[in-house]
This record gives sequence, C-alpha cells and structure tokens, in this order.
Amino acid sequence: MTTGRLLGSGRMADVYEIDGTWVLRRYRDPYGDAAAEAVVMDHVRGHGYPVPGVRSATRSDLVMERLTGPTMGEALLEGRLSPQEGGAMLARLLRDLHALPARRFADPAVSVLHLDLHPLNVIMTADGPKVIDWATAEEGSPGLDWGMSAVILAQVALLGEPQVAGVRELLAAMLAGQEGASALTEAGLAKARARRAANPTMTGREVEVLGEAEDLIRALL
Repeated sequence: MTTGRLLGSGRMADVYEIDGTWVLRRYRDPYGDAAAEAVVMDHVRGHGYPVPGVRSATRSDLVMERLTGPTMGEALLEGRLSPQEGGAMLARLLRDLHALPARRFADPAVSVLHLDLHPLNVIMTADGPKVIDWATAEEGSPGLDWGMSAVILAQVALLGEPQVAGVRELLAAMLAGQEGASALTEAGLAKARARRAANPTMTGREVEVLGEAEDLIRALL
C-alpha cells in the first residue's frame, strides 16, 4: 500500500498518513497481528466503546480512522488535563471496557483486556477520549489489565521517560477508580510484572525498576 508521511513511531509499529480520513498502522517484523487487532477493535466498537473505526487489515497493516487531537500524555504535559482528571479517565476507560461482553467466552468473569492502556494510547478528540493500539488485547481477568496499566505508569514515574506531568498523582487517581470486578488483584499485579519483565521491547533499566514499581503501586493503594 502506498503511504504518505510518517505520523509517529512506537516500539512495534509506525503510523503513516493516507489522507484526511484514514491512517495506516504498519507493524515491523516480527511484531503484531493487525488482522487480529482489527477484530477486537470492531468488537468493542460495536458495543459502543470509543475506538477508531477500521477500514481494512492484513497481518502487518491496519487501516483505521484518523483521529484529531493530542494524546492524553500531551494534554497532561501542556496542563490541559490534570493528573487527577487523567487518572479518573483511565479508570473509567478500564471499567467501561471490562463491562463489555467478551467475544470468545461466555463466562461473565472474563472481559476484553487492552493490556497497554496508558496516556500515550488515549487520543483526546473533540468527541471525547478514544483508545488506540490494541496489539496486546486478549480476554481474561480485569485484574491483569489494571496491573499492566499500573506497572507501566509506575515505571514511568520512577524513570521519568517519557516525562508525564504528575504521573504518581495520575497513577493514584487511576487506582482510586477501581470498582467491583474491575479492579487490581494480587494475581493480576504479579502477572503484569512478569509480562513486563519478559517484554523484548523493555530496556534493561525498565526491567530493573519493576520491583520498585510494584512497591510504588502498593504504597498508593
């Protein structure tokens, strides 16, 4: 597919302009399965969850709706959103996601999980926040989703890269938004730490601070 200018790059993929309506998210080998990601996005969008629309997908390429607006991280840095507001928003997005029916399992204890929900994966559009980057999505216990978000934020708080204003306050506000079955669990936190440690895109320093990250999360609960 012919692409336009590069709009952004992450650890696993690059996003290119197609036109004013659509963008292309292209995975670098050996990462990602864009077709599987599109199925999850279509599922949650069909139940009213705020995600970009999908036009087409292959294993490596995902063509999706172009969103206009800053990331939550940018809004925090620029002071347009307070850490308390951002944390409450992340908590609501997690709770709303976990309230949706799973796609593959009938067990009410099983939810759709994003597993990478943090301020850089939320776009602040004129229609409200929309969640992007569903590459790691799966179905399971909500506690793991909370654990992944919490560990990611705690790592950022400890390392300061990228700089996110008030990230400890953001994490505390997110944790304060747990409700019912959509909540952090001991098993979820342990599994999240193990997954981050095994993630091949982590730097050595990011792995080193995982114990401190867990301590920080517990201190804020």
